[in-house]
Amino acid sequence: MEQSKIERINELARKAKAGPLSEEEQLERARLRREYLDAVTGSLQRQLDNLIVIDEDGNRRTFRQREE
Repeated sequence: MEQSKIERINELARKAKAGPLSEEEQLERARLRREYLDAVTGSLQRQLDNLIVIDEDGNRRTFRQREE
């Protein structure tokens, strides 16, 4: 996610603490939050996809193979 979008999320958060947001700002904040959460979730998913687990027999498996 672009740094400018994160800064905008923080700006809207500060503004919301100071007073109510307009409906347009609330929609923008919700959209930006969803985009941020999707980016974080995607990043975590990629990390888990690259995680190697060594089972009790010493076999190296990906995390996905271990779940099954």
